[in-house]
Order: sequence, then structure tokens, then C-alpha cells
Amino acid sequence: MSIKIVADSSCDLNNKIKETMKIEIVPLTLILEDKRYIDDENLDVSGYVKDMNACKTSPKTACPSPEQFMEAYKGEESIFVVTLSSALSGTYNSAMIAKNMFLEEIGNKFIHVFDSLSASAGETLISLKIHELSKLNIEDAEIVKRVNKYIKEMKTFFLLESLEHLAKAGRLNPIIAKIASVLSIKPIMGATEEGTIRLVQKVRGYKRAFDKFVDTIGEEGKNLEEKILGIAHCNCLDRALKFKEEVLKKYNFKDIVIVEMQGLSSTYADDGGLVIAF
Repeated sequence: MSIKIVADSSCDLNNKIKETMKIEIVPLTLILEDKRYIDDENLDVSGYVKDMNACKTSPKTACPSPEQFMEAYKGEESIFVVTLSSALSGTYNSAMIAKNMFLEEIGNKFIHVFDSLSASAGETLISLKIHELSKLNIEDAEIVKRVNKYIKEMKTFFLLESLEHLAKAGRLNPIIAKIASVLSIKPIMGATEEGTIRLVQKVRGYKRAFDKFVDTIGEEGKNLEEKILGIAHCNCLDRALKFKEEVLKKYNFKDIVIVEMQGLSSTYADDGGLVIAF
């Protein structure tokens, strides 16, 4: 089957994944005051994060236009699209508009847009699942059915050094972020079934929060031996590797994949942030 996976730039990848499957990333635009950054492979993420933390105003993001998605829909017979949670971004709507425009203007083609109900490592795992299923010689509709089930069962959690940018961007109550900062509380957050953000645990001090983050997998997950764990990090590979090391002591995942965050994920996670999905 000739397929292509299309994802927005919240889908964090590593070189091995890029080499393994055919995936095209449609970038979001990141805005700091009057400066715009295209969130593609040419973005200096570390430099962007430094600029963001030096900026006096809140970072803003702009989702890709339908025209950008339409361009990505060209090529293969079947197109599977993975976007940020529709509860957090307009990217899903843009991808859907593009699908309708493409089918009207260019003709009949299989295009399906998945709302990840997640972000970052969650999108990574969904893309890997699509790639895996495409090798089974099953119908497009069956791939959609199985991926929808996967999305429904997938868990996403994150542990951040600071909640400041998440609050500034309107993704979290600013009062929660302020209290967390004053009391040195490191909240463990997670995705809801609707793709919004929920508070999972409140832990004082990073070391205790890190340990609890590992424990959260056992508390929230099941049948882990059948699953892949995705770990996305923002400029903290050592921390991601340490997390993997601690996970391996407790759990038996089928595989563990580590990816570095691109600009969009880094906008909310900031330096030291970890996002996991399984």
C-alpha cells in the first residue's frame, strides 16, 4: 500500500523514525513579539527557547493554513494525518478544511485526519502505529478503526520545570501556575479523554516529582509489555535517559523511543520539560 503520514510540528521525531517511515511535517508558526519562527527542521530550538525566555510578552503560535496541508496531501494513494488535540489548537480544523478543499478541487483520494487528543510524544506514537499497520496489507478503513482505538486507549503525561508558558498561552489556569511556583510544587499533568489538560498529581520538589512521574506509569497504564513508551524532552537528553533507566527497572515496555521536542512542544514545555505517552 502506498501511504504517507502527514503531521503538524508538534509530532516530535528522531532520525531513526524519519528514516523508517514516510512522514511529512507541516509546521506551525511561533511568534515572539514581532519575530516569527517557522517550526521546521531548520529551527534552532535551543536558540528559540532562549529568545522565548528573554521575551517580555507571551509566545504565540499560529496553526498551518489549509493550503499548507493541501500541498502535503499530494502524492501517495492514501494520506493519514495526525494533528494536535483539537481542544488545544486549530490545527485539526485546518487539516479538515484542507481535506475537503483537496477532494473538491483535485479529486477522489483517501485522506483521513486523526485528532490525536494529545501532543508531542503522543503524536509520535500515533504516527508509528499508522506506519506499523500499513505493513499488514489491511484496508484503509481498518487502519482508521485500529488507530482510533489506539488513540482512545493512549495515555499522555508531562512533567515541567515551570508552568509559566502553559499558563500564558491560555492552556492552564494562571493561578495554578503561580501557586505551583511559589510553593515549589511540580505538578504532573495529563491529557483527558477530550484532549484537554488535567492535573494528575501535585508533588513538592523536582526529585520527588520525577520519582512520582515514573510511578504514574504503573498507576495509569496496563498491558505495558504490548506498548511503546514515547519520551519527548526539551533540551534535557540526560533527564530523558535517566527517566528511561528508571522505567526499565520497573516496567517491561515493548520498546522505548526518545525524541527531542521541536519548537511547538518546547513553547509549552520549556527547558527541562518531559512529555511521555504510552
